[in-house]
Amino acid sequence: MKHTMTRIIVLLSVASCCAWAQMMPPEKIDTAALAKIKDEGLKDSHVMDILSTLTEVYGPRLGWSPEFKKAAEWASRELKGWGVQDVHFHHWAPLGKGWSLKNFSAMVEAPVPFPVIAYPAAWSPGIDDREADVVYFNAKSVEAFDAFKGKLKGKFVLISAPENLKAHFEPDGYRLADSALLKMANADMVQGPRGRRGPFGRYPTIDSMFSAMRRFNPEVDSQRVIQIWEAFQVNPRKLEFAEKEGAAAVITEGRGDDGTVLVQSAVVPQSPDIPYNQRIQPYDPKAPAIVPQVVFASEHYNRIVRMIEKGEHVRLAMNLEVATTKADSGFDIIGEIPGTDLKDEIVMIGGHFDSWHSGTGATDNGTGTAACMEAMRILETVMQKDGLRPRRTIRIGLWGSEEEGLIGSREYVASVFGKREGGTPGAFGGAAMGGTLKTTPEYDKLSVYLNLDNGSGRIRGIYLQGNIAARGIFRKWFTAFGDPTAQTITIENTGGTDHQSFDAIDLPGFQFIQDPLEYDIRTHHFNMDVFDRVQEPDMKQAATIIAFFAYQAANRDAKFPRKPAPAQGQRASSN
Repeated sequence: MKHTMTRIIVLLSVASCCAWAQMMPPEKIDTAALAKIKDEGLKDSHVMDILSTLTEVYGPRLGWSPEFKKAAEWASRELKGWGVQDVHFHHWAPLGKGWSLKNFSAMVEAPVPFPVIAYPAAWSPGIDDREADVVYFNAKSVEAFDAFKGKLKGKFVLISAPENLKAHFEPDGYRLADSALLKMANADMVQGPRGRRGPFGRYPTIDSMFSAMRRFNPEVDSQRVIQIWEAFQVNPRKLEFAEKEGAAAVITEGRGDDGTVLVQSAVVPQSPDIPYNQRIQPYDPKAPAIVPQVVFASEHYNRIVRMIEKGEHVRLAMNLEVATTKADSGFDIIGEIPGTDLKDEIVMIGGHFDSWHSGTGATDNGTGTAACMEAMRILETVMQKDGLRPRRTIRIGLWGSEEEGLIGSREYVASVFGKREGGTPGAFGGAAMGGTLKTTPEYDKLSVYLNLDNGSGRIRGIYLQGNIAARGIFRKWFTAFGDPTAQTITIENTGGTDHQSFDAIDLPGFQFIQDPLEYDIRTHHFNMDVFDRVQEPDMKQAATIIAFFAYQAANRDAKFPRKPAPAQGQRASSN
């Protein structure tokens, strides 16, 4: 019955939006401007040079870190040099402590010496150069912790279960098949956000976790789900126990293979029953001192576990030197190309500027940053050569601390456009849902926000986020651009990135569909998130599409259509 009602609501929405669309003026395409944008973007592209400097000179760019600030200063100089105006940093709270890696090494010394592929977790404290025994803390339940009392002090403690690694019989990288794109194009609207990633810790039961994982992989192994669930329940308590027992460091397995290691943030020990958005984070100035935390490549982690299980006495040498900075506000990078007769209205493009630290933040999200910067360069170059001007102001937003929960875009949207008050806190630090929408005078001036943040893959289409009225506009734009591989428009939501901060307050915010390539298995939060994994033709195509779409949106007769506000929500304007 619920599914039937959903389809009825969708069909009614489609009918009303189609009727509304028939009253809209026809979508006009500036073919002369399109030809100039494509010529500049595809034949004289700077996008790979932008990306190389961003990632290899100024990467990585962890939120609040000195490296983030240096990279932001460089990006600002580049934007100003192209002619972008009002380039500035938009500061926001919450405060965060900066963290930089200065030196790190890990080496098994006995019984067989070998170097370990490993990375410290962000915001981990340092470790004085030391050699110590390794203990495998393999308790399956909290009740089994007693057997380890008094045995962890001064030791390197392994708390993860070994990963069962298998051969890869399919390519790691792939492009979206026509059948997959057709399925997306024909999809019905689903209720709620469809995030492409996020912490499973927000799921209160094993059944809810299983349902979430099955959406991404219908053939998910139920035993694997049980293993993950147990780890999410027991591992935080293992971490707390190891810290209280005086462990030298806690080591976890890196969730990748072939030497690829997934590395994110250190964890402040606390109950897994605490919702994610209520947990204290290690960058918080109020966070307590925590035990050092390091991530090992799966193959090396598994080898050490097996050695211990065979009765071997494993000793590990480790040195970790880090630097932290005093807690300060974070910021976004903002700049704009002023409009003409509709200059008070805004078209925005953007992606997040921050990254994790084990790679250089190339595909997550140097690609989105570089593509949007290149789009601004393309537009400035074409306008300076040919005298073209956008009617609306085109603004770029490069967001800070997306990786910690969409913080930069969420805070920018809240301060510039509006926010919800009294609603349910969003997952993974996202904007609140429901409640009263309190808007600023700028709220009605934003036409559209376009986001890029799904790796290095070429644009294949766009997610409508349920905004059915936008379908015809995007269809006309994609058709005019003329790339037969980029034609898919889906009513579906996608989550996990900054367009959600706009969508959460009913502003038109969209994320492009991109080819996955090897994003989810090799680069997304992994140590192989580096420049060499980026595909140049894809980057040129993406930057040029963004430039064209921004120009089209800026020159439409009307602003972008918006979704009807949710029935349960109320809006209050503030002056």
